[in-house]
Amino acid sequence: MACKTDRSPWAVFLIFLRLGLTSFGGPIAHLGYFRDEFVTRRRWLSERSYADLVALCQFLPGPASSQVGIALGLSRSGYAGALAAWTGFTLPSAIALILFALGISSYGDAMPSGVLHGLKVVAVAVVAQAVWGMARNLCTDAPRIVIMAATTCMVLVVPSAWGQVIAIVIAAAIGLLWFRPQTGTAHDPLPIVITRSAGLFCLALFFGLLIGLPLLSVLFPNQALSMVDAFYRAGSLVFGGGHVVLPLLQAEVVPTGWVSNESFLAGYGAAQAVPGPLFTFAAFLGASMGGAPSGWLGGLLCLLAIFAPSFLLVVGVLPFWESLRRNSRTQAALSGVNAAVVGLLLAALYRPVWTSAIHAPQDFGLALVALVALMFWRLPAWLVVVGTGTAGWLLTF
Repeated sequence: MACKTDRSPWAVFLIFLRLGLTSFGGPIAHLGYFRDEFVTRRRWLSERSYADLVALCQFLPGPASSQVGIALGLSRSGYAGALAAWTGFTLPSAIALILFALGISSYGDAMPSGVLHGLKVVAVAVVAQAVWGMARNLCTDAPRIVIMAATTCMVLVVPSAWGQVIAIVIAAAIGLLWFRPQTGTAHDPLPIVITRSAGLFCLALFFGLLIGLPLLSVLFPNQALSMVDAFYRAGSLVFGGGHVVLPLLQAEVVPTGWVSNESFLAGYGAAQAVPGPLFTFAAFLGASMGGAPSGWLGGLLCLLAIFAPSFLLVVGVLPFWESLRRNSRTQAALSGVNAAVVGLLLAALYRPVWTSAIHAPQDFGLALVALVALMFWRLPAWLVVVGTGTAGWLLTF
């Protein structure tokens, strides 16, 4: 069990800072890192509670892995813990991308391609470990395995964010009809300290900003306000994670002349080379702006604007989510949703994780060694990341 000292915001920050420095592989891999850290090692919450939390964040717009991190920090150390978790997980990649935007053109070439490929390979092992562990706990009988397999097939056939949402909705309906609600089922609630009134306030603020910022930017023409409006809207309306937000951001910043298309594509390439959430690409764009604010101020402004909806939605929805989880019929629906979440991870293990990383027999062998190191040697994830990246570099010789 975790000690009491890791309930302080500072301890939460340090834990997430280490994850922010080592969590390569995209949002699905991030969820695998989180599961290993907070379910398996620290036991902050149970497997079922973690799966429920992932399912909730899959329903919400914005970056699911960052929202899971915010919720974990919130449950551990209140509002300060949520801010500490987000800051620790986001800071490394945001700083790296702002520095790149400020003129470190060699940053994109500083890391050999073999290292980058090794980091893609280790994501295969991380996601495979997460799929195996969650399937053992959440797909315990034939109906749940069927839901898992059907979800995997559906998401692969319909490879879009809406395909994922529809699959989860269908799984919830099947769970409600197929699984008998059990009164008094064991429940592992998160220690949420948010009142319903605070949740309603955050939801009202979320919709108020979503409607009000475009009006304010028209009434008071100002580049800073327009930037906040554009990035807040992107963080509010995009389902499916970081890669899905890129077309919307390009439509916001390139035609307006804020950022050239060449700079946009260069920043996107650099974003693939850093750990942490891809939404930190907003920091690069803000730092690259053609007018004021730009640099560090512009990067931080856009970074806060694109993540603000995540905070408001997590804080606004969690108080009601916890009461729903205690409802027997909701638990039946969540049994189907939990199986579907495993199916989503299994689909992501194949595409894009496997298809973008495994191109040759040595790639498969390296991924297998990384998986053994994680599951059987019990090596820390950061050490496996470093080792696999180094091995990928050595294989280029």
